[in-house]
Amino acid sequence: MSAARQPVSAVLITFNAASQIEDCLRSLAFCDEILVVDSGSGDGTTALAERRGARVVSAAWRGFGAQKQFAVEQAAHDWVLCIDADERVSANLRASIEAALANPAQHAYRFARCNRFMGRYLRHGEGYPDWSLRLFDRRHARWSDDAVHEKVVVAGAVGTLRGDLMHDSAETLEGYLTKQNRYTTLAAEEALVRGKRATTAHVLLSPAVRFLKFYFFRLGFLDGLPGLVHILIGCGNSFAKYAKMLAFQSGKQ
Repeated sequence: MSAARQPVSAVLITFNAASQIEDCLRSLAFCDEILVVDSGSGDGTTALAERRGARVVSAAWRGFGAQKQFAVEQAAHDWVLCIDADERVSANLRASIEAALANPAQHAYRFARCNRFMGRYLRHGEGYPDWSLRLFDRRHARWSDDAVHEKVVVAGAVGTLRGDLMHDSAETLEGYLTKQNRYTTLAAEEALVRGKRATTAHVLLSPAVRFLKFYFFRLGFLDGLPGLVHILIGCGNSFAKYAKMLAFQSGKQ
């Protein structure tokens, strides 16, 4: 650690991430602590993390938001950098993080996440910049309790850092679609709990509006076939979420 900056803990939650985590941990070598909170991996994730110098805590799964907040609370330092096992900090982002920690102007910072999809890093549409708030002072911010699409809730303004967080998921398209189906169910249930209701107009219009926004106005067409597929899946997710809400509302789910 440089004496001129705030100490920072890198915080990860994991489950069977041995095939992905090593590059992630290597990119976090500049952090003062690497904390891995694992929920029962059976593929050697924890042993690999410990060999790379991480402190490992085992904890039962609580849901995404609650698990991430639990992990933040276990960190040795108040400044935390939350990252997933299939992500890595680019050199430019590392420099920005260290500069921000040398003289923090805000209690939290966001930066762009660059997503790899179907073999290509997306640079437009829904896949980029994919702003992600992951660096924050836990005394002034915390993860929400959302079961899916969890977010960091901050008391105060949020700064923006240069450099990309590289998201290099190795999952297959089939696996990605399976995950999206699970996420849309959770999102539908959560929306209903919050008192929201779906209509036929939501089912019909939401996918179309999403396609226009990301494919044309956000230039998703420049990402070729991977960009088109990524956006169409997102449109399908909008349809599925509202359709599931309608089914729950009518008692036919």
